[in-house]
Amino acid sequence: MSDNSNTPKPKMKSLSLKDWSEIKSDNAWVIFKVMAEFVEAFEKLTRIGPCVSIFGSARTTPDNPYYQQAEEIASKIVNLGYGVITGGGPGIMEAANKGAKNAKGKSVGLCIRLPFESTHNIYIDRDRIIDFDYFFVRKVMFVKYSQGFIVMPGGLGTLDELFEAYTLIQTQKIDPFPIVLVGKSYWNGLLEWIKSVVVAKEHNVSPADLDLISVVDSSDEAVEIIDKFYKKHEISPNF
Repeated sequence: MSDNSNTPKPKMKSLSLKDWSEIKSDNAWVIFKVMAEFVEAFEKLTRIGPCVSIFGSARTTPDNPYYQQAEEIASKIVNLGYGVITGGGPGIMEAANKGAKNAKGKSVGLCIRLPFESTHNIYIDRDRIIDFDYFFVRKVMFVKYSQGFIVMPGGLGTLDELFEAYTLIQTQKIDPFPIVLVGKSYWNGLLEWIKSVVVAKEHNVSPADLDLISVVDSSDEAVEIIDKFYKKHEISPNF
């Protein structure tokens, strides 16, 4: 067995009691910043009415078919009487806000302040831009004021929003609402893994939970799922 006694050990920077006291004081002020974000968002979103949130990659360019489809879906959602909520950035978010704006509907942006996304897209209604420093506050607003999630191909942020809503519905923390994935070729690999490994092999999810998500290819199918659901269920904030 080798002797590792001379191997340098990583040093942890210790915090003094004073340091901890300062952290406690800073945390107290954070509470007020979080409360302020909640209050502003609640006040603005309660005045907007029923909306559908559309998610997807910020990296999707206007020449991508998914960009054009997101724009089309948003327009159709507006024609059903809903507003459209996005994360307010470029890519799929821009496309959805553009579709809502061009259809003369409510175009909402719940924008997160990030070092690599400095501005909102230009298709959000100026009085319906809400800026957030905290992802968790923003996520509460998406869930509370959305009558459905339409999820276009996207990355980690899109997956985060998808599984947040999926978990809340599965655990009955909120009432069910439609979660529609658009693009079977994009999503089928993930869904097959959940079905074959998470459900069938490891038994970590109930088979019935797979029914909480729909996957489609066409814009009409996506919008039809939202429309059919609310012909049977009351429209209201989710909690």
